[in-house]
Amino acid sequence: MRCPFCKKDNDKVIDTRPSEDASVIRRRRECLACNKRFTTHERLEEMPVRVVKKSGRREPFDREKILGGVMRAVEKRSISLEEVETLVGAIEREVLDQSDREISSRDIGELVMAKLRTVDEVAYVRFASVYREYQALEEFITEIRTFNPGGGGSRAGANGNA
Repeated sequence: MRCPFCKKDNDKVIDTRPSEDASVIRRRRECLACNKRFTTHERLEEMPVRVVKKSGRREPFDREKILGGVMRAVEKRSISLEEVETLVGAIEREVLDQSDREISSRDIGELVMAKLRTVDEVAYVRFASVYREYQALEEFITEIRTFNPGGGGSRAGANGNA
């Protein structure tokens, strides 16, 4: 494994741990050239899943795209990188465990939203606003009301402002 710091490929494994479902092996390594430590994650290479985009175009499933979208949604929220990795790992497992080797980008988006909703409501709404391409404030309000039906969601009037 090439060291991300000095680019040498001489290291030793210090610690090895499987993920909760044993689908990923986390290895803590130390570079023997510069003595810095870094972490690698090993996954079993599986038959590729193809994602069918809105346009009908097909592309290989890319975990990093999901990770990027989730990271943007949880930005400035109190969600650890470990929680994000767990969430993305769960999404990836569901996608890869399906029997069909193709999945629509719409199905992936819905899966991401379902998982985000259980972790952080604000991150969920952020992701949903991009994924569902909201164009008006009313669409946000409707989405927010799904968390508190009948609650109104408006704080106007609470401090005398209408």
